Amino acid sequence: MDKYKVLIGLEMHCEISKTNTKVFSSARNSYDDTPNTNIRPVDMAFPGTLPVVNKEAVRKALMASIILNCKQPEYIYFERKNYYYPDLPKGFQITQETKPAPVGIYGELTYEVGEETKTIRVNNIHLEEDAASSTHHEDTTTINYNRAGVPLLELVTEPDFHSAEEAVSFLETMRSIYQYANISEADSKKGQIRCDVNVSIMDASLDEKDPKNWGTKIEIKNVNSFGGVRDAINYEIKRQIELKEDGKYDEMEQQTRRFDEESGTTIYMRSKVDAIDYKYFVEPNIPKFKLDKKWLEEIKATIPPLATERRDKYINELGVSPRDAKIIVKEKPLADYFEETVSLGANPQSAANWINSIILGHLNKMEKTIEELFLTPKMLKGLIDLVESSKISGKQAKEVLTKSLEEEKDPVKLVSELGMSQITDEGELTKIIKEVIEENPTQLESYKKNPKLFDYFVGQVMKKTRGKANPALSAKILKQELDK
Repeated sequence: MDKYKVLIGLEMHCEISKTNTKVFSSARNSYDDTPNTNIRPVDMAFPGTLPVVNKEAVRKALMASIILNCKQPEYIYFERKNYYYPDLPKGFQITQETKPAPVGIYGELTYEVGEETKTIRVNNIHLEEDAASSTHHEDTTTINYNRAGVPLLELVTEPDFHSAEEAVSFLETMRSIYQYANISEADSKKGQIRCDVNVSIMDASLDEKDPKNWGTKIEIKNVNSFGGVRDAINYEIKRQIELKEDGKYDEMEQQTRRFDEESGTTIYMRSKVDAIDYKYFVEPNIPKFKLDKKWLEEIKATIPPLATERRDKYINELGVSPRDAKIIVKEKPLADYFEETVSLGANPQSAANWINSIILGHLNKMEKTIEELFLTPKMLKGLIDLVESSKISGKQAKEVLTKSLEEEKDPVKLVSELGMSQITDEGELTKIIKEVIEENPTQLESYKKNPKLFDYFVGQVMKKTRGKANPALSAKILKQELDK
């Protein structure tokens, strides 16, 4: 591996899910399990229909462009990309090319890979319409036009990644940006994120800044998960190195492959030349319009705090550990859940502990999202209050929270139903402890010679109170009584 350098470029497609309608039609922009319900004549390319640009989709596209430190164009154009495919009714896609410029060009983004910070160059980001979705059966193909015309952002990077870990970390950062900026849910389960991956290798001794030294670019189309991106890149690197070692790499043509999840391999689809002629031309039914600088400033001012800003706030203002803060901000819905819990008055670090240790484990096990969780922030805050007021122990709280998640019951009510409230009255505990000491005279005499028997008395107090005695207060009183 040290003999070769890997060059990886990404083309990330993300649907803009946070608009009421599609990008060029009045059909609802909403994920729906029922096929062909969110459609209008424009989506189906009926004769005489004309596209109308969704201003909110353009606004969100420009927001993404600003976040990525891109240069915005003077005028917004749309173009026709001409090609035929069954799920593209018009026979062309309304999109943006680099000339005239799309919503953003020549940007960059800093992201984290483990403990390292890296910067990636962005070639361009452009707004287009999504195609319909095809489902291939044994002898038929069905087409769902709900997705046709959904606003889609395509982000094209330079080949600045050198490993699968770097590529996936960048994609996770971009998903976070789309979520926090309220541009998209960015939910791969709903098909809102797809990725094309370009992979090549070159001799490590050569200068990667000179494109002449790059190897043969292999494109892997439509990888639908970040795990798939990781596996596809790692397989393709291994495959290309083997070809290099066998002396067959230079014979390999530039090509498009697909990733097969079952086998974990990439499979040849077709050869690919450097520039496919899509016969781009400016979309005649959408006039160009000039971007108002004042509007761009307004868009910039509305960018909400992103994940890194929230993470820093949790660490510096709320006192949450860096590790916990990093986990919480990974998904915006989780961060929103955490913030609501804290806004109700819960201790921030305690909330982070319960979310990261118990709740996330439950969600992963049940394959649920935080939005589907029965336990509300108010319920979690109530449980935290019981622990911090010493009404139940941390161990009891863990048992209650687990039971609450499994049975979908309010944890505070469960504590009451199970009779788990701790005994925190000093007088009551002193009385119980004195009884324990009186009932164990032999052990008391032994304790005078061997203080290690203290734990025996602790166990007897817990046994007598059925685990309800407050541990810290019990230990304090017990030590006082034994030492008399």
